Amino acid sequence: MHSIIFIMGVSGSGKTTIGKLLSEQLVVPFFDADDFHPASNIEKMKVGIPLTDDDRKDWLQKINIIATEQLQFKGAVIACSALKEKYREQLARNVHKVEWIYLKGDYELIHQRMEKRLHHYFSASMLQSQFDLLEEPANAIKVDVHITEEAIVNSIVKQLHMKSAFGIIGLGVMGKSLALNMAGEGVPLSLFNRFVKDKEEKVATSFIESNPVLQNAKGFESTEEFVQSLEKPRKILLMVNAGAPTDTVIDELKPFLSAGDILIDGGNSFYKDTERRINDMLLHGIQFIGAGISGGEEGALKGPSIMPGGNKEAYEQVKYYLELIAAKDKNGKACCAYISAGGSGHFVKMVHNAIEYAEMQLLSEVYDVMRNGFDLSPDAIANEFSEWNQTEVNSYLLEITIAILQTKENKEWLLDKILDVGSSKGTGSWAVASAAELGVPSGMMTAALYARFLSAEKELRIKASEVFKNDRKAFNVGLNELKEAYTLARIINHYQGFELIKAAAKKYDWTIQLNELARIWTNGCIIRSALMEQFAEVVAESDHLLLHPTTISQIQKAKPSLIKVCIESLKAGFAVPALSEALNFLNGIVTKESAMNLIQAQRDYFGAHAYERIDDTTGKAHHTQWKQNKSHKQIEK
Repeated sequence: MHSIIFIMGVSGSGKTTIGKLLSEQLVVPFFDADDFHPASNIEKMKVGIPLTDDDRKDWLQKINIIATEQLQFKGAVIACSALKEKYREQLARNVHKVEWIYLKGDYELIHQRMEKRLHHYFSASMLQSQFDLLEEPANAIKVDVHITEEAIVNSIVKQLHMKSAFGIIGLGVMGKSLALNMAGEGVPLSLFNRFVKDKEEKVATSFIESNPVLQNAKGFESTEEFVQSLEKPRKILLMVNAGAPTDTVIDELKPFLSAGDILIDGGNSFYKDTERRINDMLLHGIQFIGAGISGGEEGALKGPSIMPGGNKEAYEQVKYYLELIAAKDKNGKACCAYISAGGSGHFVKMVHNAIEYAEMQLLSEVYDVMRNGFDLSPDAIANEFSEWNQTEVNSYLLEITIAILQTKENKEWLLDKILDVGSSKGTGSWAVASAAELGVPSGMMTAALYARFLSAEKELRIKASEVFKNDRKAFNVGLNELKEAYTLARIINHYQGFELIKAAAKKYDWTIQLNELARIWTNGCIIRSALMEQFAEVVAESDHLLLHPTTISQIQKAKPSLIKVCIESLKAGFAVPALSEALNFLNGIVTKESAMNLIQAQRDYFGAHAYERIDDTTGKAHHTQWKQNKSHKQIEK
């Protein structure tokens, strides 16, 4: 990969000489920042007046523009004092590939050199002001200027060639696919996988040897060697299991990391764990980013949807790499965007997965009704779904469901050989718990999660079916009505997910742009669909998804079908928890005056919890000494 190499240090340290020699060896252009000082700066330095930050501002910006332009070609070597960290930040702004070379020497040696230097506007008398300004860089290749020029250049070249631009820890399915994706884009990689004798040995090196695209990658089983192989500031993606395994890896890394290094957790971590890790790593000067990554094995390889959250400045330093490997939306823009501070990236990924749970449950309910209510074969259902997939209900999940229904083993449908017990990982449960904590009605994801829990009661289900004889029957619902019911339920599901994200953003003061989030979910991720494309436009125009004209029209059109499908399914003996919840929510949300006043009265009756009155707009709490008859008193005693 091309890069911008800044040779920095105080005046007289040899930046120009070393820069020219290095540029010749690397065959890239050389620029001396001193050549771009305005006349006013040169005049000040000629008379021994040190430059101020204001004097340097436009000059640094000019050098930054040169660096940005040269990065598009072969890269460049630039000699620039860059004495303060804030100067270096300005020089490197929007330059994703920067190498800092710090020529380090003591005052006496450099002062002697400067006194011998002829025809230079920077006099030796100003050297002390440079040392006073100097903030030594934490993330730079440091070279002692006491050695020969040839030795300095050789040392720099050797260290440049030794370092990888990016590191990945964890070579499971997702880690390997992301590594192949990034290597295919030309990123020099260091790969690490733990060593477990007789179980996990030489995983990284074997992976590299079996994939030609990784010919420039390096494999490691030693944490220290892995970390030292990376250029500073180090950029490391963790692709390990959530929870304790992630903490273990971080603890192993800590002793070898430097201030300014960046860790990116690409696993499905709980967002509160990410918040904790961010705060803990800051104590060590290390930046931590929680990035949700969706797309499965294929998405990771060809382009996933990426949801990074955490420190914005840290994200800017890894933005190039994440956008490089992300999927692209219909306009060619990367399906990767900064979400917000803290654990926001992992929170939205958690909600993404919860939406996914309900989407899968809806498809399973529709399939069940078609297979056992309409008596359609998997081939016939696949054909029907294929027609649906050419319409507004097009989605990745519908697409893979078609492929599943068409798959046979020994001339029998493979689906019929799979045990009907659903599994789930942490994200679904976390999302439901978070919805309860935030007080957001999220019944679709809850119904989908509990449907999986109920499926796990296989032994009980077998016995209960024998006792209660649930002979499911055919019923009078059209395929188009089923499609409309499915369409409406999906709208409710997505709405609930976005409302949960809005509530979290309000509580945690996250500045999440919902239209941008919906946009990066239009490709690469598991829940990509035509509906998500629609939502990306709707949330940009309205604060309330259900009250947007497009959504209103869809609800009014499809609600009769959802009602009919739910009624007929339940009457015929089919469990349709997600479809039913969609209707329950819709009925509830359009009810101007609900029966919740009775529950408030009941709570006040037995617990003196108080209530508000509709004839009192002050919000004052009211309590009534409700009349109790004798039997009530006896029960209470």
